[in-house]
Amino acid sequence: MDGYDFGRLTYLVLLGAALLMWFFTQNRQSLGKTLQMVMAWVFIFIGVIAIVGLWGDIRSTVSTTPQMAVSGNVIEVPRSFDGHYYLPMLVNGKPVTFLVDTGASQIVLSPRDAQRVGFDADQVTFHGRASTANGVVRTAPVRLDSLALGPITDSNVSAWINEGDLDQSLLGMDYLHRFSNIQFSDGRMILSR
Repeated sequence: MDGYDFGRLTYLVLLGAALLMWFFTQNRQSLGKTLQMVMAWVFIFIGVIAIVGLWGDIRSTVSTTPQMAVSGNVIEVPRSFDGHYYLPMLVNGKPVTFLVDTGASQIVLSPRDAQRVGFDADQVTFHGRASTANGVVRTAPVRLDSLALGPITDSNVSAWINEGDLDQSLLGMDYLHRFSNIQFSDGRMILSR
């Protein structure tokens, strides 16, 4: 800090002190009430900043999750508020929510979901490689005993476990090709077999 900056800082401190002294002398009769009003506005300001900063988390927690509709072998899935499609499925009898990823080739389980459905990361061999948006990650091939979406159940389905930092399991084109028709209409994905 040079002399010029120190001079500016001194000026600002003196100006702030003068404004505070003026504020206290003008409001000494109703100082308690004025401080209450100032604190109320400070808390309102902090609250608005917190709501704006956390709006995405608040909206995902408060908003109801769109529900898929099943009619025979036709499944309609509404687009989520974030623009993606999510499919709640049963993998080996355990619930897993998949992100529909038309850019992915295979079914990819996150490490957390893989463990939940019965795969031990220490017992699988990570010898595959996959190029992702976050770089190259190691993968391990596995077989799912069952994969159920509503009334549709597939057995002995190939999948991969991602060793990287994957938050959401992915449902790629290998699975989507099992459907005879896939449509996107009015914010809904329609799958039929």
